[in-house]
Amino acid sequence: METEAYRGVTDRASHAFNNRRTPRTEVMFAEGGLSYVYLCYGIHHLFNVITNRNEIPHAVLIRAIEPFDGIDIMLSRTKKKIARRDLTAGPGALTKALGISLLHNKIDITNNKKIWIEDRGINISNQKILSSPRVGVESAGADAALPYRFRIKGNNWTSPAK
Repeated sequence: METEAYRGVTDRASHAFNNRRTPRTEVMFAEGGLSYVYLCYGIHHLFNVITNRNEIPHAVLIRAIEPFDGIDIMLSRTKKKIARRDLTAGPGALTKALGISLLHNKIDITNNKKIWIEDRGINISNQKILSSPRVGVESAGADAALPYRFRIKGNNWTSPAK
């Protein structure tokens, strides 16, 4: 798994920076456990999870996963022949493989049969979690350098290190 954290109103990289509320970002101000899916550059759907209390717009972007089940369906959706890193590494590739679109925005992922986060009981030691700056938020000034990107050291299913 690979993620990036966004700290709401104080984080220049967040869609909710400076308490920005629009029809698209309003979901960020909801109680944690909802999905936030938006279209990036008019091409890629990006999947986030709202993570804090009501009115505190924190979110985590899901950048990559290691697929365990449904790989044949993911290959079909992406028109790929074999499962490699590029199947689910990168937030646009991930949503395409999982079939996530704007139809999945504002869904309660804590009680849903279409989209959820599952605990498979896999424990990762702190020493195996890498932290680095986020990707693609250079316009956020000093906040772009915050170490809010997290991935598993040596995992072949995360995005390459930058």
